[in-house]
Amino acid sequence: MQNDQERALKLFIVLSRASKVIAEEAHKLIDNYSLNPTEFGVLELLYHRGRQPIQKIGQKILLRSGSMTYVVNRLEVRGFLERNFSEEDKRITYIAITKEGATLIESIFPEHAENIRQLMSGLSEHEQETAIKIVRKLGLSVNDLSL
Repeated sequence: MQNDQERALKLFIVLSRASKVIAEEAHKLIDNYSLNPTEFGVLELLYHRGRQPIQKIGQKILLRSGSMTYVVNRLEVRGFLERNFSEEDKRITYIAITKEGATLIESIFPEHAENIRQLMSGLSEHEQETAIKIVRKLGLSVNDLSL
C-alpha cells in the first residue's frame, strides 16, 4: 500500500506525462502553420474574446510580460494582430486580431478542435466531465496554497 507521499508523487508523474504527451500531439497541427503554442493561444484568445489589454492576455495564457511583448511583436510583424493605445489611460495597450489573423485562426481552429476531441476520446463523456472537475479542484487547491 502506498503512503500519502508516494501516491502524491505518482499522481504528479502521471499528470505531467499525460499533459506532455497531449500537448505535444496538439502542437503538431499548430506547428504546420509556423506558429508556436503561445502564439496560437494569443490569436485564439483574441479571436474568441475580442480586443484585450496586453496584461490580461498574459494572465489568461500564463505568460510573463517580457515574454508577452516578444510574442505580440512577432505576431504584429506577421500582420496577425495590432496594438491600440487606450485613449483614457495611456498605460494600457489593447491588442486586437487583424483580418489576416482571424482568417488564419478560422482555417486552423476547426481542425484543432477536432484534434483535441480525438485526443480526449480515450475517456468517455462521463470520465471527461469527472476529470474536468477533479483537475479544476486540484488547480484551485494549489492556487489557494500559494495565497
